[in-house]
Amino acid sequence: MLLFTSVSLMAQIQVHHTSENIVLDGELSEAVWQTEIAAEIVFHQYFPSDSVLAEDQTEIRMAFDNDNLYIAVVCHSRGQDYTVPTLRRDFRAGGNDNVTLLIDPFADGANAFMFGTNPEGVQREGLISSGGNTLDGFSTSWDNKWQSHTTKYDGKWVSEMAIPFSTLRFNKGSTTWRFNCYRFDMQANERTTMVQIPRNQWIFNLGYMTDMLFDQPIEAAGSKVSLIPYVAAGMSRDAEAGDPSEYTGSVGGDAKIAITSGLNLDITANPDFSQVEVDRQVTNLSRFEIFFPERRQFFLENADLFGSFGFSNINPFFSRRIGIATDTTEDGNNLQNTIYGGLRLSGKLDNNWRVGLLSMQTAQERIAAQPSLNYTVAALQRKVGARSNIGAIFVNRQSLVATGNDAIDKYNRVVGIDYNFATADNTWSGKAFVHRSQSVSQGADVAQGMRVEYSTARYLLTWIQEYVGDRYDAQSGFVRRTDYFFINPRFRIFIPGKGAINRTALFARSVQIWKPDFGNTDGWSQLGADVEFADNSRLGLEINKRYIYLFDEFDPTGTDSEPLLADTDYHFHFFRADYRSDSRKLFSYRLRPYIGQYFNGLRYGLSGDLNYRVEPYGAIALTYNINTFDMDHLTEQKSTLLLGPRLDLTFTKDLFLTAFFQYNSQQQNSNINTRLQWRFAPVSDFFLVYSDNYFSGSQDPSDRFAWTLRDRSIVAKVTYWFNS
Repeated sequence: MLLFTSVSLMAQIQVHHTSENIVLDGELSEAVWQTEIAAEIVFHQYFPSDSVLAEDQTEIRMAFDNDNLYIAVVCHSRGQDYTVPTLRRDFRAGGNDNVTLLIDPFADGANAFMFGTNPEGVQREGLISSGGNTLDGFSTSWDNKWQSHTTKYDGKWVSEMAIPFSTLRFNKGSTTWRFNCYRFDMQANERTTMVQIPRNQWIFNLGYMTDMLFDQPIEAAGSKVSLIPYVAAGMSRDAEAGDPSEYTGSVGGDAKIAITSGLNLDITANPDFSQVEVDRQVTNLSRFEIFFPERRQFFLENADLFGSFGFSNINPFFSRRIGIATDTTEDGNNLQNTIYGGLRLSGKLDNNWRVGLLSMQTAQERIAAQPSLNYTVAALQRKVGARSNIGAIFVNRQSLVATGNDAIDKYNRVVGIDYNFATADNTWSGKAFVHRSQSVSQGADVAQGMRVEYSTARYLLTWIQEYVGDRYDAQSGFVRRTDYFFINPRFRIFIPGKGAINRTALFARSVQIWKPDFGNTDGWSQLGADVEFADNSRLGLEINKRYIYLFDEFDPTGTDSEPLLADTDYHFHFFRADYRSDSRKLFSYRLRPYIGQYFNGLRYGLSGDLNYRVEPYGAIALTYNINTFDMDHLTEQKSTLLLGPRLDLTFTKDLFLTAFFQYNSQQQNSNINTRLQWRFAPVSDFFLVYSDNYFSGSQDPSDRFAWTLRDRSIVAKVTYWFNS
């Protein structure tokens, strides 16, 4: 059995300078590729075991010239029955054959670029932040220029990649970067990594990397300026208001200016985000706001530098607040708010310092009584030790003129400091922070939190603590609730399996929330097990006990039914399960049943998804969420239904069509969204987006599918990426 090897003893990868013209054809015929691979560079299993060598090995070679980093990957396989669900760019790694490269140019163990491809040559790229310690630190939304070509042979597939130095951020003159590579091999049913990673860590964890050694300093700075203009035109109609069709056109764009090879200035003017796919609707049975991730390209590079302060539920800056106005004259609904423009300076000053400055200006919205607002964020981060850092942030949301509206503060500010820590092997990790807000209406107050995690191959222990003051007010951030103190201890033990069972995890969790000057308001205890099977399917089982005190009236069904009274409390028990089938199969599914008590009654629910693939050209999927409520305070049963059929067609690697429909009985809303994307040049696209939005409620309860058009729109947009 192979024991874990110290990362410092891993074979280093030599990156040879070349003056050859490397043709990306997957043949590896150039002389620079004929160098022998170091015998010490072998791939290790991550799944189903993390203590043996990969059954099907992978080879890595690297070279560079004045403009590009070249990487050749040879993936040995036991046949050509590859699993490639889709030709769509930025595919998910799970359940299909692919290889992914992680490149950390500053060798800080905190941030990395990710590039990947599959046997059909489909590309994906993304960013890794927070050391790859959490799933939140992995994003494929980032997009940039690079090239690759893949060729299939008997017993292997080969990919050649050219990544421009202008795409990366690094210290000019550096000679050492950090690197790792992981591969999903569906025929061998194994996931493998070049640097051995224990199963208790994410496969993209940046604590497990080796050195890339360039045989001469990297002097290339790449392109100094990139311009990304767009032209858009569309038609929209607000049928609910009875307005006639409105025809619009707009011109704008972004500029990316390399101040240094590690520091970048992004400028946007009249940005248009009509091509961004709409959020998938969810059934919200909580008392709090739902979080949806940022998808707009301008905000993504170095997004962690601005948006990772605090926790996801106590976040002082959430970029999706920019471009959203709250209608203070009506029912408080969110409306799209025009962004005039803005800039973002972000990146590395050297190996130890990161800096970020963002400023955006939005338009006045007279209908919603919303003034023109400026959002300014400044962030500074200093590396401490091998993989830790300390950061400071300042957020200011400011009206430049008198608001004339008591519901909107003249200003809102947050200042904070965070300490993120991780040991070299990630056995210990976590963070601690304290933030202070200041606004005209709320005055000043603080939020504070801490997470500590101890992770070994057998055990995972986590402690989370939070405090948010009653008047803490981060209007540019995301804060689910205020005026509470929270603790959340967690314990998980991993048990190796045999035969059909690969591994079992037993866990216990407890959540306790107190309101200062009141006492315990919420409690949640869980006992459960997660079973991972050798065929890639998974089963989760859990028993839950909850306590909730209601300070305000609350409808637990989310159906505008008679609410539960304020100043009442409830104890209830329920059972939940989660089964996910083998995603390698053409047909796969997920089932998540809920059965048990719910406040003063009972709840029965089922959610999940169904997926069928026609490889590699398309997939049909259906997400669903069904709930039935039998509550003592109601005279009849209530139910909610959420359906989301989706069609993905990938005609080629450059032409995609996505169409999905969403029916949400809770919001009495249905929408149809269709998006055609043609990538006619690198990072240059034509989009055609059509959407319909319907009121799907009815005054007659027996006629729940009586739809009335709310609004309709169609938009065409062209973007093109110019390099100087």
